[in-house]
Amino acid sequence: MNSRELALAVVRDVFPAPGSNAIERTAQAAFDYRARRSQLDERDRAFAAELAYGAIKMRRALDWHLQPFITHEGLPEVVREILRLAAYELIYTRADVHATVFEFVNLAKRFSHRGLANLVNAVLRSLLRATPEEPRRESFPSDDEYVATRYSLPTWLVRQWREVFESQLEAICAGVNAPARPAVVVNTSKNSVNAAAERLADAGVATTRSPYVAESLLVESGSPARARDDGGGWWQQSESSAMAVDVLGPQPGEAILDVCTGRGNKALQIGARLAGEGSLCCIELDARKVTTLQRRLEEAGIVAFVVTGDATAAVLPDDRRFDRVLVDAPCSGIGVVGRHPEARWKKQGGDGERLALTQRALLERAARHVYPGGALVYAVCSTDPRETTEVIDWFLSGQNFERGLIPAAYRPFLNDAGDVLVPPGIEGRDGFYIARVERRA
Repeated sequence: MNSRELALAVVRDVFPAPGSNAIERTAQAAFDYRARRSQLDERDRAFAAELAYGAIKMRRALDWHLQPFITHEGLPEVVREILRLAAYELIYTRADVHATVFEFVNLAKRFSHRGLANLVNAVLRSLLRATPEEPRRESFPSDDEYVATRYSLPTWLVRQWREVFESQLEAICAGVNAPARPAVVVNTSKNSVNAAAERLADAGVATTRSPYVAESLLVESGSPARARDDGGGWWQQSESSAMAVDVLGPQPGEAILDVCTGRGNKALQIGARLAGEGSLCCIELDARKVTTLQRRLEEAGIVAFVVTGDATAAVLPDDRRFDRVLVDAPCSGIGVVGRHPEARWKKQGGDGERLALTQRALLERAARHVYPGGALVYAVCSTDPRETTEVIDWFLSGQNFERGLIPAAYRPFLNDAGDVLVPPGIEGRDGFYIARVERRA
C-alpha cells in the first residue's frame, strides 16, 4: 500500500458506496485504522493524511472542477473518489503533474479496469489543459451558492454564517479550510504556565500565551502530542473551549457543578483553578467517557465527585446547590467543522432545532442547583442561533435569572445580546457560544 492508496481507503471509509456493507468511519478513525495496517513511514502517512483530509473537505469544489470533463454515466463510486483525490493533489498541492496522473491511473486499474483507467487519464489531462481556476461569482445563481462552492461547504451552512456574521463570511469560510490552531491548557495546580511553556519548548513545541485565557498556551509550531506532560501537567484543549471556564470564573473554596463533562477537559481546568479548595461535581451520561474522566482526574491530582447519569433528569437532590454551574451542552458542532474534515457533509441543517430541545432541558434542570446570586454558564461549540441566543432567551423568559457580566477581555467577541460568540476559522479558532447568566437573589 502506498500513500495514495491509503488516502483512497480512508475516503471510502468516510463515504461508503451506497448499498455496500462497509463500516462508515470518521476521517480520523479511518486514518488511524488504515495507517496502522499500512506499514508506511511517517512521511508517507503525512502525505496520505493531507490527501485524504483535503479531498474530503474540498469535495464540493473538486466535483465542480471535474464536472465538465466527466460525461460517463454510472461511473463507479471508487473511480469518482480516485478522481477527487487526484484533482485535489493537482489543484491544491505542489504536485509533480506527470507522476500524479501516472499514479492515479494505476490506482484506477487496480480498483476497476483498463477502460475506466483510460477515462481517469483523459479526465485528469483535460483538467490540466483547462488550467483550473477558482469559481467565479457570475457562474452561480446566488452568492451563497458561489461561496459554498468556492470554499467547499454546504449552502445551508454558508447561508447561516452569512446571517450571523455578515461581513466576516468569507474569512470564516477560508479559515475553516485552514488548519485549526492547536492549544494546551496548563494544570496550574501542578506547575506554572511559564514552566510548562519552557518544558514544551524543550520538546520542540513553541507556544505563546493566550490573550484571553491565563492558563492556555497557543501552539506556534511542533506537536504537543509528542511532548511528555508528566501526568496531567497539561492537556490539549482549544482556546475557544477554554474560554468557557474562564467566563465561568471558578474561585478556590467554591462549589462547582460541571454538566455534560465528557472526557473532562473543562473539569480539569475548573479543578486546577480551585487549587484543592472547594468542591467539583461532574455529571456525564456516557460510561466510557466517565472511565476516561476518572483516570484523567487522578493523573491531574484533582478531586471530583462524578455522577454517571442523564443531566436532564434528577440525578442530584433538588436542594443541592452550587456557586457556579457550567452546562457544556451537546450541540450540532458546526463551530468545529474545520477540525473534522467530514463534518460539513455529515451534519444537517435541522440539527440545531433538534438539539435545542435537549439544551433547554439541561438548562432547566441545572438552574435548580444554582445558589441565589450564583452564576450559570452555557457553552456550545455551535454558532447556530437556534442553539445559542434563542436557547438563552427562552431560558431567561421563564427563570429567575439575568445576563451576568462577561470579563472585559471578551469585548471583541460580544454579540448584540452581550454573549460571547467566537466566529469559526478566524485566527485558527473554533466557533463557540458562551452565555453567562446569574440567579437573582
